[in-house]
Amino acid sequence: MKDFQTFTTESQENAMGQELYVNKPPVLPLIALRGKVVFPNTTAILDVGRKVSLNALKASKEHDNLIFLATQKDVFIDNPLREDIYEIGVVARVESVTSFSPGNNKVGVKCLYRAKMQDFYKQEDMLAVTVKKLFYLPADGSEAEASLRFCKELFLEFFLFDKRAQNEAVAVITRQDDANMFIDNALNYLPFKEKDLQEILEEDDTLIRLELFRDLLTREIEIAKIEKKISEKVKESIDKGQKDYLLREQLKAIHNELGDDEEEYESLKRRITEKHLPKEVEEKALKELSRLDKINPSSPDYSVITNYLDWILDLPFNEYTEDTEKLADVKQALDEDHYGLEKVKERIIEYIAVLKLTKELKSPILCFVGPPGVGKTSVAKSIARALNRKFVRMSLGGLKDESEIRGHRKTYVGAMPGRIINGIKQAGSSNPVFLLDEIDKLSKDITGDPSSALLEVLDPEQNSTFRDRYMEIPYDLSKVMFITTANTFDIPAPLLDRMEVIEVNSYTEEEKIEIAKRHLIPKQIELNGLTKQNIAFTPSVIKEIIEGYTSEAGVRNLEREIGTVCRKVACKVADKEAEKVKVDGTNLKEFLGVKKYSKDKANKKDLIGVANGLAWTSVGGTTLPVEVGLAEGKGEFVLTGKIGDVMQESARAAYTYIKIHGKKYGITPKQFEKTTVHIHVPEGAVPKNGPSAGITIATAILSAFIKKPIRKDVAMTGEITLLGKVLPIGGLKEKALAAYRLGIKEVLIPEENVPNLEDIPESIRNKLRFTAVSDVEEVFERAIKNL
Repeated sequence: MKDFQTFTTESQENAMGQELYVNKPPVLPLIALRGKVVFPNTTAILDVGRKVSLNALKASKEHDNLIFLATQKDVFIDNPLREDIYEIGVVARVESVTSFSPGNNKVGVKCLYRAKMQDFYKQEDMLAVTVKKLFYLPADGSEAEASLRFCKELFLEFFLFDKRAQNEAVAVITRQDDANMFIDNALNYLPFKEKDLQEILEEDDTLIRLELFRDLLTREIEIAKIEKKISEKVKESIDKGQKDYLLREQLKAIHNELGDDEEEYESLKRRITEKHLPKEVEEKALKELSRLDKINPSSPDYSVITNYLDWILDLPFNEYTEDTEKLADVKQALDEDHYGLEKVKERIIEYIAVLKLTKELKSPILCFVGPPGVGKTSVAKSIARALNRKFVRMSLGGLKDESEIRGHRKTYVGAMPGRIINGIKQAGSSNPVFLLDEIDKLSKDITGDPSSALLEVLDPEQNSTFRDRYMEIPYDLSKVMFITTANTFDIPAPLLDRMEVIEVNSYTEEEKIEIAKRHLIPKQIELNGLTKQNIAFTPSVIKEIIEGYTSEAGVRNLEREIGTVCRKVACKVADKEAEKVKVDGTNLKEFLGVKKYSKDKANKKDLIGVANGLAWTSVGGTTLPVEVGLAEGKGEFVLTGKIGDVMQESARAAYTYIKIHGKKYGITPKQFEKTTVHIHVPEGAVPKNGPSAGITIATAILSAFIKKPIRKDVAMTGEITLLGKVLPIGGLKEKALAAYRLGIKEVLIPEENVPNLEDIPESIRNKLRFTAVSDVEEVFERAIKNL
């Protein structure tokens, strides 16, 4: 940046006595104004606190107290650059500086003339510019004179509404004969927006400046008129309210003298007494009703109390539906709605049998845990239908406000009960089946912890006296049959303690085929306006859709694909292109396009350092291929593939085990010291975690070091210890189904998981060979060829 040089400023006066500066400094200090626009021929008081501005103020002393003032485009920028500042501003002279505290200075300036920024210089502690002086284009003639007079009249009219300027100041400004002097001084007293002020400052043509000034002032006058009108209406409304209150009190006295009934009061009282509410609730309702009788109907409290009484009268106190008597009818209803899920149905029948014998719901809350699309929500609906109860569903996904559960206090504007009480009102009975969906997706923030609020709702020992914050009365939830669903076990521990978990596992291929035949196809045919005479699916094509177009634990995507086929057929039927379409292997591609998945995704040959693992996810089982590569290095250990902390620890344990027992397999310590071991789990964008890949990683590492291939038809799952023990895992059924889809022949499982084989459908058990292992050496022997 150019040095700020000391200079002398020669001055002379023009005919009007205004000071003109002949020799201008080559560089002027710059102060960027925030939220303020200044005009020439005026004085202004500036708040200066930023370091760059204070330094510019100091530098102005070496430049005859001259400084360039320009406005920032964005007030929130602390360190503006050239593009952040309007180019046209005002050259001003610093008249006074008053310091109240560090960073708080009041600076009085006399604004001299408009100027345009030329060169821009920025040091670490200061901004400076060279400027070019700008002149207004004169406006003479009758049009300019008329426009100036009109603007003065508008200026005087504005201050009939706005008293911020003193009469003396307004009178002095309106006596100005020079149009630009009038505009520049008048704008100091007008509440125009910063952008509009800058536009007037930048305009050179005096006649156009008068037009801009006139248009902006006309708009402000209209706004001021509207504000005055609103103010008068508010005052009139208040006066009318007081008058109405007096008249109503007089009318009330007249009715009392005549013995007339107060219709609304008596109607509410009659409804309260006829509803046979619990004693505490009735007392509360009558107390609120007596308050209502003393309040002016125009008062806000009047509507608050009437809304509260309406809620009490709408809630189904002592209203219950009759449960289905025969368990056989319950079982039949469940079988009609769902295929398979035998253990789930069995537990539900037991639950309902106990309910019938005890007449109370003191047993734990049922919680269905399983992947998406396996029918958790629809099972809850079926339970309600089987029991002949009302059904209410409340989604907890993303819920983070405790008031959603407990409600808001009546003191808040717009207060209302929580979603539990709202659901009971919606059901119209005190014993519905109440589904709390996706309880594992609860969250919390500063507004409270909804999981803690649910404790009272789900605890059989507490929910008989549940108190909503809005209602402020106990409501008995003990007869409500609460059911929760979740995709994972990531549920707050106190909540999980109050629930009995029932796992709804993945469907096998045979189960999906039956579900499609019995439920999905008839449903989609009806939804798409077709009949059985318009469309038919061959048994083989359903299997082809499952294998080639879906990859899921449930049947949600299968239903979508069937729906797609039905829509395509509906187009043909609607266009009379065909009356009936038979969907089979020959035309499936026409409806669904090319296959998205192939059944056999296993390696085509035995590979060194590549092992097939199995994993459980929230959407079912999946394969977990593990690749190990060795390179020259210094004993580094690299993990890639978005692996979670638990899986990283499992990988390190596997690597350490191989280092400890390497000699047994011909691996020398020097090999470890000079080798970089890179473990990669493909699909790096997908998070992976869990300890069950331990034996898979150990097998892949050993195979890479001894250069012997791993069998492509073997998959494995199990946690490894440093002693080589294979520990049990979870989700065996889902993992077995994933292995089956992959085309695996043999699955190595921990010995302690052998009892879990009963959970796997017999059709899958017969097609896979399960080998129980207790030590990792057994895994190596079964998986690595020629060991």
